[in-house]
Amino acid sequence: MLRIWSIICVFCCGSLLLQAQHTAKELKISFDKNNNTSATYTDIRKFYRDLDKMSSWVQVQDFGMTDIGQPLQEVVIASGKHFTPELSRKAGKSVLFINNGIHPGEPDGMDATMLFVRELIQNRQMQDVLKKVTLVIIPVYNIDGCLNRTGLSRPSQNGPELYGFRGNAQNLDLNRDFVKCDSKNAYSFNQLFNKWNPDVLVDTHASNGSDYQHTFTLISTHKERLHPVLSQFMTEAFIPHIYRDMSSKGWDLVPYVMSYGSPDKGIFGFMDSPRYSSGFASLHHTISFMPETHMLKPYKDRVASTLDFLKTMFYFMDDNTAELLKIRNTAINQTMNQDSFVLSYKLDRSRWDSIPFKGYQAGQKTSLVSGMSRLYYDRSKPWNGFIPYYNEYTADITVKKPFAYVVPQAYDKIIDLMKINGVQVTRIAKDTIIEVEMYTIDSYETTKSPYEGHYPHSKTMVSPKLYKNQYFAGDYIIYSQQQSVQYIVQTLEPQATDSWFTWNAFDGFLSQKEYYSDYVFEDIAAEMLEKNPELRVKLEAQKIKDTAFAADGRAQLDFIYKHSPYYEPEYMRYPVGRIIK
Repeated sequence: MLRIWSIICVFCCGSLLLQAQHTAKELKISFDKNNNTSATYTDIRKFYRDLDKMSSWVQVQDFGMTDIGQPLQEVVIASGKHFTPELSRKAGKSVLFINNGIHPGEPDGMDATMLFVRELIQNRQMQDVLKKVTLVIIPVYNIDGCLNRTGLSRPSQNGPELYGFRGNAQNLDLNRDFVKCDSKNAYSFNQLFNKWNPDVLVDTHASNGSDYQHTFTLISTHKERLHPVLSQFMTEAFIPHIYRDMSSKGWDLVPYVMSYGSPDKGIFGFMDSPRYSSGFASLHHTISFMPETHMLKPYKDRVASTLDFLKTMFYFMDDNTAELLKIRNTAINQTMNQDSFVLSYKLDRSRWDSIPFKGYQAGQKTSLVSGMSRLYYDRSKPWNGFIPYYNEYTADITVKKPFAYVVPQAYDKIIDLMKINGVQVTRIAKDTIIEVEMYTIDSYETTKSPYEGHYPHSKTMVSPKLYKNQYFAGDYIIYSQQQSVQYIVQTLEPQATDSWFTWNAFDGFLSQKEYYSDYVFEDIAAEMLEKNPELRVKLEAQKIKDTAFAADGRAQLDFIYKHSPYYEPEYMRYPVGRIIK
């Protein structure tokens, strides 16, 4: 009886598998019919809904909202119906998170991922990987741009015939929005990403820039942005495997081509700050890869190389899940106890590696438009050789973490973003005075033209000072001894590359709110000098030091005002306190 029942079970499972395989083969996309076309948003959304209906390994649901008024799709592919992070982690699985269509004019990943998951449903060997890896997919992240479909916005790109637009409904580049979260798209991504807390993120792109023979280039999380044990695993195991495996499939990889001229002069590594997907992922100890297919290669080759890359990732995680989970857990725990954090980096041009590269000879010729000299690449003159690769960055600004930060409740948007990024916050129960270290913003630079809806600051310099500061019931204390400490420090320290200060969240404190009438303050200033000889000495010293100051009566009055109790203490004082003890 048991044997009969086993035969029935095998027959039923086999029938279900054959049914899934048969149906998956019928699940066609536009790329199947014409390999120079990309799927529309409607087609992509329907594809995953149909996949959900035909396979018990697939669960598709709407998640969050975007600026265009359409929800993201959350596609989960897992064995054992482990469709939640809790069930996947309990089963000892790693999580691979694929984000597509951040720039819908670069649709390679959207089509490649559909081909990938369709094959996954058909292929028994690939299904076995689901025993160790859960796959989470955002089929189209920038739905807004995907719906803005033409074939005109990327005139330098070789196909497909029609594609989406880079900007979203607010005309924001979503790959600059991961930390600042000006878009609903980014807010939803922050939630979904932290729901799954993935081990690896893949964010698919196609490149702009110089011409060369390579179809596929790759941005990896910069090694300096990960904890050393995780960075070592990525650089010594993960990345070498990717390069070897992709080469065996006919795709010779190079790092993403960023150069100060033609690539033969050398390329430099991308330092991915948290505004970008990979930099954001590093705040959560997630290894990230941004495949950048070359825009001038045929669309069919760009899709094919991206498909092979996804398979490479999938199988590597299958072979290395246990080690990846162990190392990542070590990185998280050790970072919690880390004393200092690097806030910004600078490229060290004195150190480089020599890497193989396949290029085209670059030259100059006369422009038929301007009559001036212009750059061109001669495809009739390919060359293979070695070029310098500058990928060594050193710490520029480092900060020692405090015991805790204190954030006034007025900044509720910041607190909300911290909460969805896993930060544990505590509300002050009653009005109280706390001794905190606070920064005075000594200097900063601001862009002269808007960038992604802001006028970001840079080159910020601060000086710390201890204050006994008044806080109120409802203000927030954020202790640094927690898993999200990297996110906390990189957003709350004003000198950090993508801090909230950088993105203008605290600009109210960069302008004075009160001033004085000079004809009235003249008499007050004279009285102050009479009663405070030390202030007069400082004033006279400044006159000797600065001849322009000595000839400017208003400047001298300002000097006394700034050394008076009337000068507002909030001006240029960063409002986030640091509890040192």
